[in-house]
Amino acid sequence: MTTTSTTPARTGPREPTGGTRPAGRLKDLGRVVLRRYSLVLIWLLMIALFTVLLPGEISGTEALRAVLGQQTPLVFLGLAVVTTMAVGEFDLSFASIFGLAATAVPSLVVLYGWSFPAAAAAAIVLALVIGAINAALVVLVGINSVIVTLGVGSVAGGAAYYVSRETSVSGMDPALSVIALGRFLGLPMIFWYGLIIVAVAAYVMSATPVGRHMLFVGSNREVARLAGIPVTQIRVGAYLASALLCGLGGVILAAGLGGFDPATAETNLMPTFAGVFLGTVAVVPGRFNPVGMLIGVYFLLTGVFGLQLLGLAGWVTNVFYGLALVVAVTVSFLLQRRVRG
Repeated sequence: MTTTSTTPARTGPREPTGGTRPAGRLKDLGRVVLRRYSLVLIWLLMIALFTVLLPGEISGTEALRAVLGQQTPLVFLGLAVVTTMAVGEFDLSFASIFGLAATAVPSLVVLYGWSFPAAAAAAIVLALVIGAINAALVVLVGINSVIVTLGVGSVAGGAAYYVSRETSVSGMDPALSVIALGRFLGLPMIFWYGLIIVAVAAYVMSATPVGRHMLFVGSNREVARLAGIPVTQIRVGAYLASALLCGLGGVILAAGLGGFDPATAETNLMPTFAGVFLGTVAVVPGRFNPVGMLIGVYFLLTGVFGLQLLGLAGWVTNVFYGLALVVAVTVSFLLQRRVRG
């Protein structure tokens, strides 16, 4: 004898299947936006705050245009640092390499009678030579990167003073300033150069085998080596690419200024590191990435610009950069630990 049992049919509304509820999707989207673009939101709030504190003097649009229009090499230098740190290297010589290139251009043109193209090529070659020395000592010999780049950076800084005869050199052809200061859509060309190289670097690091190899090497060199990735070549290439970016930044800035003071090169050290580490909390949290670095740099420039408008220059600027660096490094460390976990 067989008995059949029946299950009572449910009379209430059924739960949605085949996906998450719309409210859940919106909540997840909100989390992604806050995690990836919270720095952008804070940046916009900062602009709004400075606009309110300076009523009638400057609008938010004017403030943003003034920040983006600053003639600064920080994007070039920040990308140079991102390139080395993405593969697990640490470089303290980038500011000195930039200073050597920026000093060599006007020095060779004004003091030694070179043409601008020859001086620019020589400056980039000098930068690459310094980068090659860093790569040889750190990657091939195996010396600690902090010690090597600190020493090599000091040598590069001394070489800049030697080339310039220990003076601030100026007097290049004013027509050359169009290379950096020529306007496109109301913003100087140096801004657009930075935007282009960041876009190219972001594509390379996220959508090409070279970029994936860089991430593998930065995460774990031994595992990357066992996977057949050319770890040595990737590390050497990172130092050379970093030096090339510093050299290009130096040439462009020197053309825009018509000269350069080698004593000012080291002032870029703190804001560059602060921008790079701030960038690890944006776009790709926990990783050194070009777009995040770009956002971090202009976030810092906005803060400094606002402080200057409020009459709080000098020591306040140094405090702002220092606090930004400490907070950025702390948040970056926590994010990277979470990613590894």
